[in-house]
Amino acid sequence: MRGLITVFRKELADDFTSWRFIILFAIVFAVGAFATYIDAQYIRGAVTEPRFVFLQLYTTSGQTLPLFIFFIAFFMPIVGIALGFDAINSEKSNGTLSRLVSQPIYRDVIINGKFLAGGVTIAIMLTSMVVLVGGVGLCIIGVPPSSEEVIRLMAFLAVGIVYGGFWLGVAILFSIFFRRAATSALASIGVWIFFIFMFAFPFFVQLWQEQIGLVIMRISPVTVFWQVINILLVPEARTLGQILQSGFVGVPTSALALDQSLLTVAPHLVSLIVLTVVCFAVSYVKFMREEIRA
Repeated sequence: MRGLITVFRKELADDFTSWRFIILFAIVFAVGAFATYIDAQYIRGAVTEPRFVFLQLYTTSGQTLPLFIFFIAFFMPIVGIALGFDAINSEKSNGTLSRLVSQPIYRDVIINGKFLAGGVTIAIMLTSMVVLVGGVGLCIIGVPPSSEEVIRLMAFLAVGIVYGGFWLGVAILFSIFFRRAATSALASIGVWIFFIFMFAFPFFVQLWQEQIGLVIMRISPVTVFWQVINILLVPEARTLGQILQSGFVGVPTSALALDQSLLTVAPHLVSLIVLTVVCFAVSYVKFMREEIRA
């Protein structure tokens, strides 16, 4: 346990002091603040419904900038990949991995500590962005969130952390399989582009058999994440297809209760957790069987 804490603190310190993290954090804050400021008047005019006014800050945007949840769905994979694409192979190339395992530290502590530190970094970044948008939006509309909206936002944060953890696991997996950091980064980005392409152009999936297309959409982390967060933050929405057809404002259906929304997203959330666990499990097994030479 002491070794895990040591590796975790070291990796967390490296993440927070690296230029990579500083640049990503600056982009997150700049985009969040700029988008909320530019769309201030649009948001104020759009939040006309008496319920879920605060949530509309995250699901309403102007004509030039993407939705907050759309930005999160496409940005969090980049954060996870950036934090993990050189987690293992850079240690090998620098010769520090063999020195590390020569210490009284178990090998599994290394990969567990790296994954845990990356997950905490993702959690801090995502939470900061949600708080920033909420704080700026609160000053604009002057309406505090209700208890149900707070719970929905907390559930969204939990799902977002799992989603970022999946891409962190993908990046760490490729950093174990490939010796060069550039190769692992390209492989991770390739997986991300593949799932983004599948999500952005679902008509290609419809060309296949309906059952096969349904299975593919269920194992796509982008689609699963998009489905979950939209049901959590847009209580009027029922399915992904309805959201894409009706938009995020004025969906002509009654709002789901909090417990019904949680029950609706439970299968999708389980799928996302399973994908993350499987990805990290493969990385764990591969790393434990890896031969490390000095």
